[in-house]
Order: sequence, then C-alpha cells, then structure tokens
Amino acid sequence: MPPGWRASRACRSPPRWWNEPGALVKVTFELSPRDIKYFRERLQRVQGGDRASEEATVIRLSRELVEEALASEPPEFVRVRLTTLEKLVEILCDAEWRLEGRDRVRILDALAYFVDPDDMISDRTPGIGYLDDAIMIELVAQELKHDIKAYEDFCEIRKKRAIAKDGDKLTAARDSLQSRMRRRRHRDRQGQRDRSGSTRSPLRLW
Repeated sequence: MPPGWRASRACRSPPRWWNEPGALVKVTFELSPRDIKYFRERLQRVQGGDRASEEATVIRLSRELVEEALASEPPEFVRVRLTTLEKLVEILCDAEWRLEGRDRVRILDALAYFVDPDDMISDRTPGIGYLDDAIMIELVAQELKHDIKAYEDFCEIRKKRAIAKDGDKLTAARDSLQSRMRRRRHRDRQGQRDRSGSTRSPLRLW
C-alpha cells in the first residue's frame, strides 16, 4: 500500500450525491464469461420436465415471487425488472395471445428459474435478496425481446375497440405478430452464425 494512502482516503470528501435525498446514481457492471456460464447452467438445470403438469405451479409460484418481492420494497432496479417477470406470466396466461409449442416452453423454462428454491442469494437477504433474480430477468429479457415486443404490440392493437370486438381480426393480428416474432428470432440466429459460426446467442440461455 503506498505511503499515506490511508490518510489521503480519510481526507477525501464524500461524493456530492451522498447527502442529496432522491439523487439518482447509475451503477454499471459487466458479466464475465464465467458469470454468464453460471446463469446459463442454472437455467439449463431447471429446463425440461413435464411442462404440461408443471405449468400451473410455475405460473403460481412466479406470481407469488413477484408479490413477495414487491412487498419487501426492493431497490428500484429490482422493482423495474420485476415488471418484466410479470409480463412473462401475462404472456402465458393471456388466452387471446394463445402462445403454444416451443414458444411457450421457452418462457416456461425461463420462469422455472425464478421459482427454483436454490437461489444464489437468499431472497430474504435485506437489500440484495433479489439481486441475482434481477440479473437473470435482464438476461432473459434480452433473449426473449422479440417475444415480449410481439405481445406488447398485440396488447396495443387489442385496445382498439373495432379490432377487440372482431375475433377474426384479432386472431389475424396475433398470428401475424407471432410469425414476425419467429422471423426476427431466426434473423438474429442467422446474424449470430455469420459473426461467430454459431446460431446461438452470446448468452446462449437456450
């Protein structure tokens, strides 16, 4: 340790925002390949199984997790990401969106991670208990960005009364958006293949 280091640290003034109520502070960090590998392995560990019989349980526990997390008054960055988790549950439960097949399994696999009892950080740890969940939500949101966008667009279209009352038009809109979702996902995989020779995303959660 350089001579005088401790003294110089002690003489430094705290940052300006330290005593400013309501000040916003942006904190960024990077996930190393090892970090990504950890989250990928955790997600892959809960994938598979009989999704038909487990689906109701996964959805129920996901809802309970969101309710419990919000009730704990988590930090803002956690609360914002919990809305994404809520959105994934909505996507599965919306009868008019009618997500099926592999598209549905992808989201169920993602939700299964959040109801896994073996958390890296206990959810009951004050302040940071949902930190690992928030990180995984962010990773999952990137992987499912086209799925989320398609559903959000569907909800906007459904708000129009003329379409909402016309089942055929709503079905056509849904089919079109889900097809677009799959095309965009395929395009991303092709772009990744051109860049790295693999069709899997850098996160490779699926």
